[in-house]
Amino acid sequence: MLTTVVFDADETLLDLRPAVTGGLVAVLDEMRRHAPAAAGVTLAELESDWGAVFGELSAAPVTEIRRAALARSLARAALVHHLDEITDLFFAQRFALTRPFPDVPPALATLRGRYTLGFATNGNSRAERCGLAGEFTFELYAHENGLPKKPAPEFYAAVVAAAGVPAGHIVYVGDSWEHDVVAPRRAGLRSVWLNRLGLPRPPGCPPDAEVASMAELPAALADLGAVAVGE
Repeated sequence: MLTTVVFDADETLLDLRPAVTGGLVAVLDEMRRHAPAAAGVTLAELESDWGAVFGELSAAPVTEIRRAALARSLARAALVHHLDEITDLFFAQRFALTRPFPDVPPALATLRGRYTLGFATNGNSRAERCGLAGEFTFELYAHENGLPKKPAPEFYAAVVAAAGVPAGHIVYVGDSWEHDVVAPRRAGLRSVWLNRLGLPRPPGCPPDAEVASMAELPAALADLGAVAVGE
């Protein structure tokens, strides 16, 4: 029996890339306003600074990783002393521009009448700041109340506790193979891989279902529920 559907946030429900790009464009404009040397800094360099710091800080809160990336970007034009204001600018733009994919609101409206809906993310995309206020029965954010990031088993245990039902009654939906397919299955949840880009499946434990858009999710979940009843 499937009673609860829990969603990843970024690149699953939320179209994050345009928001991040918009935030970095605002940062670059501000850097160039402060220092002529920033005229030689490119958007591609700012984008690469995230990857340059992510490896060492992958377990840290996303806000800390972004701040470290921005510090690296500002150092390109000797502007690190502006880190606080630039960080505030980035996040103001990032949240102002973060919105659900077009297929998300109608799918959530359909699913809400059939399942309990949850929101559980490693990131800092708070539902109420990204056009999803009031959509979920519960919300979980890594690094709040000591919750570690996915794929830590404790993250999925918290999902089960928040849902208040056995793990096998929960489906986790997301775009990350490791975080949203493999790890939830290992924790006893079911999983649906949202593969918007049509990527080939990696080797290993398959998801319970795969969909190319949120529009396909209600039917996929109904099929999973029918299988569960027949098992």
